[in-house]
Amino acid sequence: MNTIRRNLLAATALAAFGVAAAGSAMAQGNYPNHPITFVVPAAAGGTTDLAGRMAAQALGPVISQSVVVDNKGGGNGAIAATFVKRAEPDGYTLLMQYSGYHVITPHITKAPQWEQKDFQPVANILSAPQIIVVRDSVPARTLKELVDYAKANPGKLNYASSGNGSLQHVTGAMLEQQAQIKMVHVPYKGTGPALQDLLGGQVDLTFGTAPPFMPHIQSGKLRVLAVTGKERLPSLPNVPTTAEAGYPGVNATSWFGLFAPAAVPKAVVDKLTADLKKVVEDPAFRKKAEEQGAAADYQNPQQFGERVKADYAGWASVVKSAKIEAD
Repeated sequence: MNTIRRNLLAATALAAFGVAAAGSAMAQGNYPNHPITFVVPAAAGGTTDLAGRMAAQALGPVISQSVVVDNKGGGNGAIAATFVKRAEPDGYTLLMQYSGYHVITPHITKAPQWEQKDFQPVANILSAPQIIVVRDSVPARTLKELVDYAKANPGKLNYASSGNGSLQHVTGAMLEQQAQIKMVHVPYKGTGPALQDLLGGQVDLTFGTAPPFMPHIQSGKLRVLAVTGKERLPSLPNVPTTAEAGYPGVNATSWFGLFAPAAVPKAVVDKLTADLKKVVEDPAFRKKAEEQGAAADYQNPQQFGERVKADYAGWASVVKSAKIEAD
C-alpha cells in the first residue's frame, strides 16, 4: 500500500509540474495577455515620468494591451527599484529608470536596498543633456553672469535637484568645482516638486533635462543659461553649451530606460525589446522627443547593459572628486 501511495504521489507531483511548466510556457508565448506597469522612481512632472508615459502610450497599441504608469518617488529611486525587484518576475512590472538613480546613487548609498544584479536591461528609450535653468528674478542671463553673481554672493544661490546623488546634484557640484563657486543644494523627491518650488521662488536654479522646463522657458518664467551636452539642443538652438560658455568639464547627459527583474525569462525580455524598438524608432515618437528637448535613443539589452556598466564606472570618480555623500 505504501508503495502504491508513493507512486500515486509521485505521479501527481509530476503532473502538477507538467501543468505549471506548460502554463509558464503558454504565459511567455502569449505575453503580454494583461496590462503592464511601468514603475517610475519619481513624482509626476519630470523627464523620467515623461519617458515612461511616452513609451507607455506608444507601446499600448503595439502590444494590444494597456500600459500603466505608477509613480513611486522617494528614497533616491530606492522605493521604486525595491518594489520592482520584489515583483513577480513575469514581465508585467518594469522599472522606468533614470541614469542618475541607477549609476550615481549606488555610489553614495551606505545601506543599499537593491543592487545592479537585481535587474536586467530591457531597452533604453530617451537620452537628454542637462540644462541650467534659473528663475526669472535671478540677475543672470548667461552662465558667466551666474558664476560672477555666485562669486560675489557665496552661498546665496540655492539649486534644486531630484534627490541627493542625482545627476542634477552631481552637475551642480561639477559646476561648483569648475567655476570655484559655492551654492546650496536642496534635494527633492523628483524633478516635478523641484520645478514647482523653482517657479514659486523657493529655489534659484536647477539642473535637469529640458522636457519639463520647456513650457516655462517658452513663457518666460524660467531662463535657460546653458546645455551640458556636447552639442546645442535643436529645441533650444540659441542656448550655448557649457563648453562654449567656458566650462567644458560640466558635461552631463541622462538616459531613461526600462529594466526588468533579473529572473524575468529571456523570451519575455526579447519580446519587450523588439516591441520597444518599433516604438522608439517610429518617426512620430522621435519628433515628439525632440520637441521636448530630448532624443529618442533605442538600445537593445546588450548595448544598454554596456552603457550602464561604463557609466557606473565613470561616475564613480566624479562622485568621489565632488565629495558627494548620502544624506
